[in-house]
Amino acid sequence: MRRLVDLEFTHRYLDELPADPERRNETRLVGDACYSYVEPTRVAAPRLLAWSDLLATELELKKPAAASARDPDVEILAGNARGRGMQPWAARYGGHQFGHWADQLGDGRAISLGELTTTAGRRFELQLKGAGRTPYSRHADGRAVLRSSLREFLCSEAMHGLGVPTTRALSLVATGEPVIRDMFYDGNPRAEPGAIVCRVAPSFVRFGNFELHAVRGEHETLRKLADFVIRHHYPSIEGDDPRRYALWFEEICARTAVMIAHWMRVGFVHGVMNTDNMSILGLTIDYGPYGWLETWDPLWTPNTTDASGRRYAYARQPQIGAWNLARLASALRSLVDDETLLQAGLERYAATFEATHSAMLARKLGVGAVDVDTDAAWLDELYELLAASDADLPVFFRELSRRLAPEPESFESLLEDACAVLPAPTLLQRWHAWFDAHEARVRRGDVGDREVRRRAMDLDNPLYLPRNYLTHQAIEALEQGDATLLERLLELLRNPYRAVRGAEIFAARRPAWARDKAGCSALSCSS
Repeated sequence: MRRLVDLEFTHRYLDELPADPERRNETRLVGDACYSYVEPTRVAAPRLLAWSDLLATELELKKPAAASARDPDVEILAGNARGRGMQPWAARYGGHQFGHWADQLGDGRAISLGELTTTAGRRFELQLKGAGRTPYSRHADGRAVLRSSLREFLCSEAMHGLGVPTTRALSLVATGEPVIRDMFYDGNPRAEPGAIVCRVAPSFVRFGNFELHAVRGEHETLRKLADFVIRHHYPSIEGDDPRRYALWFEEICARTAVMIAHWMRVGFVHGVMNTDNMSILGLTIDYGPYGWLETWDPLWTPNTTDASGRRYAYARQPQIGAWNLARLASALRSLVDDETLLQAGLERYAATFEATHSAMLARKLGVGAVDVDTDAAWLDELYELLAASDADLPVFFRELSRRLAPEPESFESLLEDACAVLPAPTLLQRWHAWFDAHEARVRRGDVGDREVRRRAMDLDNPLYLPRNYLTHQAIEALEQGDATLLERLLELLRNPYRAVRGAEIFAARRPAWARDKAGCSALSCSS
């Protein structure tokens, strides 16, 4: 295992792509470039609050020996010191925000440090979020508060445990400095503790990187960036294939479809699916006002900024994914001679999402197959019953596997666990009919081992999720200096499908008090 301070960092992004020649670290429009050099802003009293042992093992890194700035690795993770070979930079990109072109955005508070390489040859980019101003900070301070940083740290690692394609998080560091934020944009700003999260991914390039180059007419830089991403992150695409950019776009579409199908499987709602928050690698990126669908409401969004339009609501995520990919296709148009080749990518997105989502839904339900068209009435009845019964979705789907046990649980027993109050007799009659139909589908066609299918259900329906109310409790505790709950959640979320004795409270339905409490359900973009 290695220490950060002893590693030699590399930076292919800087070596192979054009830089902003201007070194002034002040808000400004940046010309034809992929990034700007920038130094993190020093913080007063860095202290390590949390560390992902799992990711550190993958990176072959030792945990810092001391939690304070006395440890040089903590200084690096706080932005107070450079490691060997580091040349920090902020990426330049644009994007569509809530359906409207926002022009230049860029890394306003995220600063990449460089790439480290494991002994197996895997490369990872390390990025500090909340590390200070950059030329892309606009009117912001480049900092982040503890509550948003903890949410990103915890959810990044939780999504990895859930099997969802995602960026990762290595560390959470307190800055020892206050940050002023108006949490609900209601004219009541207050000082909150500041923090920095170290994000990790093979690349943080987004759809918006290409959009900005296209809008500005920077076609040669756009081509260089596309070649860079293909060369290093899509090596199966042949460099001399005349259709290479269209084939690459198809792969982006397929990866994005799989990612969003996973979101739908676990009930994740991103909250801010702007094109600048869409990874070119098909990874979940930028954990802001996300949330988990705990009771059935297909138009629920955790983002208070989106409360009126609900553009990024749970059920709309698949179509927004397609809309965002269409914006990327427009940005790549100068690279592709035949526009119909890009349309093929969008069609692949639709086909991949439908096939992946249907397969995942079948496993969640423990049935051989699900056809969203022919099974629409049965599925609609399920969702209506879940909503009418105020059932907790994670609990319901997890408990559903008990119906496939050698001695099946009664459906009334299942509903008692999932619902705060057992449904009324008229609803119970409808539930009875639905469960009869479910049993018929379980038996239909392949008569495979029910126990095998039951175990498969338990691998698609998680017990533990970083529900907003649990994360909020961890934030409140950590603000008081207690990391116990955060560490417990991180431990459970490493393997969220395996039951742990004594952890039943973390798998239970959301308590009534948390339904409407600030920070436990909906959130703003303030961070």
